Amino acid sequence: MIDPAELMQLAIETCREGIAQGQSPFGCAIAIGDEVIAQAHNSVVLTTDITAHAEVNAIRLGCKTVENIFLTDAVVATTCEPCPMCMAALHWARVGTVFYGATIADADTSGFNELQLPAAELLRIGGSQVKLIGGLLVDECRELFDLWNASPGKVAY
Repeated sequence: MIDPAELMQLAIETCREGIAQGQSPFGCAIAIGDEVIAQAHNSVVLTTDITAHAEVNAIRLGCKTVENIFLTDAVVATTCEPCPMCMAALHWARVGTVFYGATIADADTSGFNELQLPAAELLRIGGSQVKLIGGLLVDECRELFDLWNASPGKVAY
């Protein structure tokens, strides 16, 4: 299995690429075993698609890569705690474990219109088997919000 910190570094690098393209500060990487099957950043503004969050984009790419709608036992690293839409999508894709860095509160502080429903609570209420582990490279993930906040033309949603 790929080291979760290495996978998070890929998510962070992908997020930085997105910020450089004028996108918001969210990145995601997915691996199955030792193989990275997807890396994506948020592209809501670029695609005019409010559902184009980093996790959803990575799930779409990962499913195409493995030619299956399920990403069973996949390990996911996402720079911010998944919103309810993304957490539900990760559940439906049947990933095994999700690691995240920054929190929903960090996104809220940066001006995003977050639903105040922690990902762990959504999993608990829904009876999901997905493992959720926070606190991975938190400082590096929070710094992405600072980088984004310093960029011109930023759009929070």
